[in-house]
Amino acid sequence: MSYCVALKLTRGLIFMSDTLTNGGVDNISCYPKTFSWGIPGNRQIFLATAGNLATTQAVVSTLSEQSKKSSERNPSILHAPTMFQVARIVSRTLSEVIGSSVPGQQVADSAFSATMILGGQIDGGEMRLYLIYPEGNFIEVSESNPFFQIGETKYGRPILVRAFDAEMEFSDAIKLLMVSFDSTIKANLSVGLPLDIRIYEKDSLQPGRELTIAEDDPYYQMISNAWGEALKTSLSQLPNFALDGD
Repeated sequence: MSYCVALKLTRGLIFMSDTLTNGGVDNISCYPKTFSWGIPGNRQIFLATAGNLATTQAVVSTLSEQSKKSSERNPSILHAPTMFQVARIVSRTLSEVIGSSVPGQQVADSAFSATMILGGQIDGGEMRLYLIYPEGNFIEVSESNPFFQIGETKYGRPILVRAFDAEMEFSDAIKLLMVSFDSTIKANLSVGLPLDIRIYEKDSLQPGRELTIAEDDPYYQMISNAWGEALKTSLSQLPNFALDGD
């Protein structure tokens, strides 16, 4: 299982993903789950993946190969005119990869299924963020839903829903994401560190910053411990429930 999140802020995009891949108790390894392509000054594209590892690797490899032999008739993600067209290329590629693995089956229910978050910006266009489903369709973020999660989403979602603010600084957004990931990691052993972070600044059209948070990272450990203590303190300060007869 994976956990990946992408936030659309007023000042840019932030992607965070875990790297743990669990194929059983004796088959645990780490693989990147967030990828990027770009032409400085023209476009920057980011893709977070969750689901079957063979499927996601095939999609990423196909997109990379297509970008080297693009044509006007069959543009790649590095030559498509808009992020909407990029989303169509990625969704079609995902659907084709799953379809070739499980012909005749429902792709969403297949063991080869995968879900992706696509974000980025192309010169002359707005910054976009899309959620791409295994069936080959996709949706875009909105004011009421300004972030996307894929993979093991339920444990880390409450903190995002309660505390997300599109106007927050990148540093505050990373702090928020670390709390979300810490909650998920503590609740599900199939999600784990290291964490990959990608930061894209709106209208820069530059690759942005890449960070890796290791298991012994002092800031992550501080956040994890402080959040746990803050929850205990807040719980103790809430009024006790009144039982009948008390």
